[in-house]
Amino acid sequence: MKNFALPLALAACLLVPSAVFARSGETIELTDAQIEELVLRSYQYVAMFNVNNKFALDTANPMCTQGYNRVYANTDLADHTLQAIARPNNDTLYVIAMVDVTEEPIVMEMPVFDSKYVSLMVTGYDHYVNIPMSTGDGDFGKPSTILLYSERTPGYEGEPVEGVDKVFEVSGDFISAALRVMPHAAEPDRLRANLAAMRKVDLEPLSEFLRKKAGEAQSLPGGSPQGIGRNLDLKEDLARFPAFGSDFEIFEDRFLEVMQFVVNHTTFDSEDELDVALLKVLKPLGVEPGREFDPDAVADIDGAALRAVAERFATQQLANMGDPDFVATILTKLFQPKGEISVEVQAFQSISGPIGQPASQAIYQPVLTEDGKPMNAMHDYEIVMAPDAMPPARAFWSATLYDLDNGFFIPNDRKKYSVGENAGFQRDEDGGIRIVIAAEKPEGVPEENWLPIERGDIDLDVNMRLYSPDLEKFKNWTPPKAKKL
Repeated sequence: MKNFALPLALAACLLVPSAVFARSGETIELTDAQIEELVLRSYQYVAMFNVNNKFALDTANPMCTQGYNRVYANTDLADHTLQAIARPNNDTLYVIAMVDVTEEPIVMEMPVFDSKYVSLMVTGYDHYVNIPMSTGDGDFGKPSTILLYSERTPGYEGEPVEGVDKVFEVSGDFISAALRVMPHAAEPDRLRANLAAMRKVDLEPLSEFLRKKAGEAQSLPGGSPQGIGRNLDLKEDLARFPAFGSDFEIFEDRFLEVMQFVVNHTTFDSEDELDVALLKVLKPLGVEPGREFDPDAVADIDGAALRAVAERFATQQLANMGDPDFVATILTKLFQPKGEISVEVQAFQSISGPIGQPASQAIYQPVLTEDGKPMNAMHDYEIVMAPDAMPPARAFWSATLYDLDNGFFIPNDRKKYSVGENAGFQRDEDGGIRIVIAAEKPEGVPEENWLPIERGDIDLDVNMRLYSPDLEKFKNWTPPKAKKL
């Protein structure tokens, strides 16, 4: 896999020497290789600490749940105001459940969905992706419940519960449990049914669920956000966590504080190579599971140097998206469960666009250019697919436009960021399609197939998503390339 990561020596040489331990704010001078190792092994945790807390607690995020153990049913497709995450999705609707299992297990209740694509994705600070339920596995055809708990959840060890269809142990205490729903926007009755179903998704503690089953309590009122947060005072909830922000800001200003919080609320396996390696590089700096963060008892490390390496690393990973060999190698390796993904792939996906789905559910195919250079808003482009070269997706596909550096939608008055079954598209008479990225709609191009831009020196990125891909056909599929007009 070429050009994947910054040049790194053998892992054994990169670890902070075991004899060097932090003592009361001791300054520790790390080598470049040691800083690179810290960035590589911690990036997934820094990124997901930010992502999960922004969805739970950041009121500037339009999809914020306003606290943990609450649900937000986003019944409108996302627009350019969504900047809590790089390369957000504009072709499905979301139900975001932010879950806190520190006090007791949480039960997630879901109704029937009339959709050919629904999936439940569960992700903690470690950024391992689990899909405990999906339409591809026959789920969501009837009302269902799933109980979520972690190794640290008090008073519960995974035993069956009457009325609960599935019990799922999560790897962290603070997780996102996100439903992706294909809304069938072109079918009004089906769309209304799916929107109504999304609003019925709810969370409740196991104790409340059991009281309801016994007839001792009534259902909680609905609404969006909905649910029964651990506390309903957002200020109190915010006070429980180190401050979130940008990844680079955390690397520079409060890396050890955030990592101490993360390791205290994540399950680690003494037999897992990546878990062992992470804890080994953190321990000499004064961070290990079970400790309280004490700024006077951890190492004093050079935050500016750590940030500089993180920025350099992120820049190189984003550049990899323009390498066709790299893309072909990595696409089916992204967003996997624990034990099925390398630290290099974890770091890449945490930079390029966190919390996606594994290839069994979706493939995220970058659209490269014919000349190998990044697309730029100083020019117009077309993406053409012949009838026999359409994406091999069993459910549906879409092509979404972002700015390359940040991974955000390109702002425009039409709020048109993607082409696909839900955002709209028109095939040619022969069954193919021509998508145009342009400052002005070209004559003869259907409105649905035009992705608008404003002239400027902004590098662009198009990501094609294939939902429920046919993996056998995908092996022989040639992705389209963008041609400069």
